[in-house]
Amino acid sequence: MGATNPLEPKQIILFDGLCNLCNSSVQFIIKRDSKNRFKFSSLQSSFGSKKLQAFGLSSKDLYSIILVNEGTYLQKSDAALEIAKNLQQPWPLFYAFKIIPRFFRDWIYDLIAKNRYSWFGKKDSCMIPTQELKSRFIE
Repeated sequence: MGATNPLEPKQIILFDGLCNLCNSSVQFIIKRDSKNRFKFSSLQSSFGSKKLQAFGLSSKDLYSIILVNEGTYLQKSDAALEIAKNLQQPWPLFYAFKIIPRFFRDWIYDLIAKNRYSWFGKKDSCMIPTQELKSRFIE
């Protein structure tokens, strides 16, 4: 799975930088991540591409949010629930959905992911973080 870089943040969220829903989700997480646990990088970035390759994932996997955590990764509903677990209240309560079988959670996730551009729109280029948020982003 690739070696862990000691200088790399422990929890990194890889997201589709062109997706309006994904960009809104990043903004949502930043506002509720009071302990600054998460760093962010788009899947389209050089860093994101290297992580996909290190985990043996295809660049076609741009439909999924990926949570990199100390050299391992979670994706789809597992990543979303793990992220929610680490946000301010009441969002950790959503972790209770973990009891729903993953195949069903991921089926719903995939349905939204497949339609995200038509339902929420798509940007022409990845978002550029504001100056105060730059430290939260890799590349």
